[in-house]
Amino acid sequence: MTHETMVQILHVPDCPLVDRLIDAVERCLAEAGVGEPVEVVVGDYPSPTLVIGGVDVATGRPVEGEPRCRMDLPSQEQIRAAVRELSS
Repeated sequence: MTHETMVQILHVPDCPLVDRLIDAVERCLAEAGVGEPVEVVVGDYPSPTLVIGGVDVATGRPVEGEPRCRMDLPSQEQIRAAVRELSS
């Protein structure tokens, strides 16, 4: 594992969905026994966005787009699959 952050949650200020995503990610990391820290970054992003290994977990692509409220949060299965990739 490198020293760069592998798990990030990007969001705009006051995003109403960010806490739900943080909880889901931390739960999946704990279930998998992965001690990777989660970096929460506030800025001008599609919000909230889960990035693992440089990839938007919901889309499978690098993060792109203007700041906006996202409704396409990653599912528990998408998060678990990304965490498995991280730990392999």
